[in-house]
Amino acid sequence: MIPSTAGGRRLASTLYAYAFLTDLVLLYPVYALLFADTGLSVGQISSLFVIWSVAGILLEVPSGAWADATSRRLMLCLGPLCTAAGFALWATLPSYPAFAFGFVLWGAGAALASGALEALVYDELDHLGLADRYARVIGRARTAGTLGVLASILLAGPVLGQGGYPAVGLASVVACLAAAAVAVGFPEHRHLAAASTGQQAQAGSADEPGWWQGLRSGLVEARQDPGVRLGVLLVAAVTAIWGALEEYTPLLARDTGVALTTVPLLLLLLTVGQVAGGLLAPVGERLSTRGYAVLLAASASALAGGALLRHPAGFLLLAGAFCGFQLASVLAEARLQARITGTRRATVTSLAGMATEVITIATYIGFGVLATVGGNGTAFALAALPYLLIAVLILGGGRWRLVPSRGCRPEGGRGQGRSTSR
Repeated sequence: MIPSTAGGRRLASTLYAYAFLTDLVLLYPVYALLFADTGLSVGQISSLFVIWSVAGILLEVPSGAWADATSRRLMLCLGPLCTAAGFALWATLPSYPAFAFGFVLWGAGAALASGALEALVYDELDHLGLADRYARVIGRARTAGTLGVLASILLAGPVLGQGGYPAVGLASVVACLAAAAVAVGFPEHRHLAAASTGQQAQAGSADEPGWWQGLRSGLVEARQDPGVRLGVLLVAAVTAIWGALEEYTPLLARDTGVALTTVPLLLLLLTVGQVAGGLLAPVGERLSTRGYAVLLAASASALAGGALLRHPAGFLLLAGAFCGFQLASVLAEARLQARITGTRRATVTSLAGMATEVITIATYIGFGVLATVGGNGTAFALAALPYLLIAVLILGGGRWRLVPSRGCRPEGGRGQGRSTSR
């Protein structure tokens, strides 16, 4: 098949717009303030975060199976609509029950889109003969999402000053609706091909519903294929820990002794690091197994060192750590996609998302305990230890040796495990 660069550009531009809009949520930097100003205690706010994560865990894999059985593009449209409904509820009826149900809707929206997005992008690139570009495309999508977060940080203050929390909530709803509209433009040749051959109708037969069949098939592949199983675990472990730690970076910044108005500037450094990590995906694809392990170890060391420095300059190290973790997360996702050979790609990807949510909750709990005993800096430093353990396991080889995605260099110039070419 001759690669279609025009189709690839269309897919990429739609993906980048979708990623930007889904993260252009002006409630991001102020929703904790909204909860507090409504009268919620710290314990109640923490319980909302747990509700958010639990909703994601319960809905992640079933929604991925639904995407495989129906239309991934449909899931990408429904996801932002669910999130928009949650934000509208927050803006109009601010109370603990509304916040809790809003987080359920937000978790449902994220679950609907997460596995479907990666699966659709990989399969469409594969359809165009461009599967080797997955890491760079998804890395740039991560960058677009980070820029959306940055824009929301810059816009939240002025909008809040002009119209209060209702205006911020309305702006967030509009961004979600725009994301849903953009999702209509995603191509989906897999779904069209399945429908034309009657596979979709067969999958939806009364004897064995397509959703249930897809769920079983995806779980079987993740369980029986060691490469897929380890890929799921790697994505979850690498992505969850630093993602959870990001929620606590304002506390770490405040501990450095800077003025409250300087805290956003320190957080901006971390955002720049994440942007750089996403853009470095094409370079990261050339990393060997050993290079990937070194990337994790170096990022973990920078995380611990920057946190223990307890000085604003430490955020330069933290920015480097976030850059490395962003790159490592993108590469882990790309290698997982390259391992999946069945038709239930969204289901398997959602399984990785569910595992990520489980580890995220564990990180929240662990950080709370460690920070209470030893402070935020110590908790950040100890959270780096799992990354060092993963690096050691990867370097040890055996079943933990990575199978590089197309475009990545294996050790000794030879691929390990099953070929990823189709």
